[in-house]
Amino acid sequence: MTRRRIISEAGQALPLVLAAAFVVLTAAGILATLGGAVSGAEGAQRGADLAALSAVRAMRDDLPRLLAPARLADGRPNPRHIGRAAYLDRAVAAARQAAAQNGLDPARVRVTFPDLPSPIPLRSRVAVRARLPAGRVELAAHAEAAAALPAAYNPTPTYATGGGYSGALVYRQGEGMRPDVAAAFDRMAAAAARDGIQLIVNSGFRSDAEQARLYAENPDPRMVAPPGTSLHRCATELDLGPPSAYAWLDANASRFGFVKRYSWEPWHWGFTGGPPPCSEAGNSIGLGGAAPDGQAASTGLPGFVPEQYRAPILRSAARWRVPAALLAAQLEAESGFDPSAVSPAGAQGIAQFMPGTAASYGLRDPFDPVAAIDAEAHLMSDLLRQFGSVSLALAAYNAGPGPVAACRCVPTIPETQAYVTRILALMGTAGEITAPELEVRLVD
Repeated sequence: MTRRRIISEAGQALPLVLAAAFVVLTAAGILATLGGAVSGAEGAQRGADLAALSAVRAMRDDLPRLLAPARLADGRPNPRHIGRAAYLDRAVAAARQAAAQNGLDPARVRVTFPDLPSPIPLRSRVAVRARLPAGRVELAAHAEAAAALPAAYNPTPTYATGGGYSGALVYRQGEGMRPDVAAAFDRMAAAAARDGIQLIVNSGFRSDAEQARLYAENPDPRMVAPPGTSLHRCATELDLGPPSAYAWLDANASRFGFVKRYSWEPWHWGFTGGPPPCSEAGNSIGLGGAAPDGQAASTGLPGFVPEQYRAPILRSAARWRVPAALLAAQLEAESGFDPSAVSPAGAQGIAQFMPGTAASYGLRDPFDPVAAIDAEAHLMSDLLRQFGSVSLALAAYNAGPGPVAACRCVPTIPETQAYVTRILALMGTAGEITAPELEVRLVD
């Protein structure tokens, strides 16, 4: 009897054991499926992120080609130019290629552009749908990326303030100087390098405030000129080194327009190959480096400017000492040179003046293109003096001076960042200013 009961109980226990095993196996299967889902979701999200970033990198890299003129000066098609459709198609292709390289089906990758109405889209949005290997679970992932100026973008000043010189500044080895001085220094440095001499720029343009600080530290006029008297305020003077280069400079600097200003300062060389220091003619030299002639600001006027607006731009650029290429790129970005343009916000005319700003600059009719161009140049001249930088002046033109003054940077306002980026890129195609490297990042 006891043996039968044992057998009976053993027989009853078997289903329980099998049931328990089934539960364990089922749980393991569920856990495996969940684990695969998590892993698959992570993979899909990673693929979406990389696809969005790849699309924006392609847009950033193709931006100069999008902005290049469609035709050459002789009327032939420009081989460097790509149209807007090709620009976007290349971004889509880059996104799908990145998705495929990360194990996703390119056919299930959807790429859109949130800023498509913008003249230069620089944002991508990617949606990915993927299946687990078992095929029963479908996953979705989304990502958005953008190319923009760095959040704290605060470029080196491109216009001098606070001294005797108020024109364009360019930089060599971190030191500012007048554009024609930089061009001459480049030629001299190349010649020195061929002779085994590496020239070092120790000092260039100094504002009166900077000179005052130097003089306070060493108030000896034989060593440091008093504020307001140093020719360094004119952006024509360079302190050069190392001492081993002094003999070479004595023998060769005059060939490039430089003279040793003071016999007791073998490092101090002044440029005499252009307009005199701290002169109106010197202030009018454009960023291209050429001295003014009958059309003072003609350097670098882009080819995309319609013929009827070229003379007004040149006149206003010369009058207000603003780069002609800056005004031209701005007009292209603001209205595409349409004197009748009106924005949804109420901005009017070729330069898109708001009524209040137009009135403050004496612009009675914003739809008069010649008067509007002159008012634009006047406003940009004021903003350049206030902020000392083309990029910051453009940001203030678009967003108002307040946000720019608050951070001393291009504010992180998408419209403003796109505005500054486009104009700098347009100026870059004219050879005036190299557009800054755009930062490619995911958008939260």
